[in-house]
Amino acid sequence: MSAVPEPSDAELLAATTAGDRAAFEALYRRYGPWLAVRLRYRCPDAALVDDAVQETFLAVWRGSARYRENGDVAGWLWQIGFRRLVDAIRGQRSRDRLLRLLAGRRRRTAPSAEEELLLGVEYGDLAGALTRLSPELRAVMQATVLDGLSTHEAAALLGIPVGTVKTRAMRARRQLREHLT
Repeated sequence: MSAVPEPSDAELLAATTAGDRAAFEALYRRYGPWLAVRLRYRCPDAALVDDAVQETFLAVWRGSARYRENGDVAGWLWQIGFRRLVDAIRGQRSRDRLLRLLAGRRRRTAPSAEEELLLGVEYGDLAGALTRLSPELRAVMQATVLDGLSTHEAAALLGIPVGTVKTRAMRARRQLREHLT
């Protein structure tokens, strides 16, 4: 008796795309644990890694991730998984940053320049204070405070080094504090 050969990765993906649940489960058994181990080297938070693995395979099942038939399936899954992990980490950092901000508001009596800026949107002369800033400083404040981007994300968006974003943000805070008080 000859053994039935294991289906290839391409065959499993084609069957999964066609809605074959057994093929999807076989693909998950083949690559799920491997992907989780690799992602754990990048992030020690097991819950975030598990979510990233789950989101990766959901993208495969739903067909939102498209496989090019000439590529390596493991590499393709790794790219999807890594992107999902980065998204999860960014989301976690945003939640943590918001919680720190809210906790800090309860303890502090003097508002920060960012808080004054955001309060100025509702109650102050924000437009006047912002127009007094140079366009470079205004762009940094827009990206980091109003849009909520990290320093690295703002640097990429504005096409300037991270250190320049930090310096401009510091200068803008100082100037806004002067204009809003």
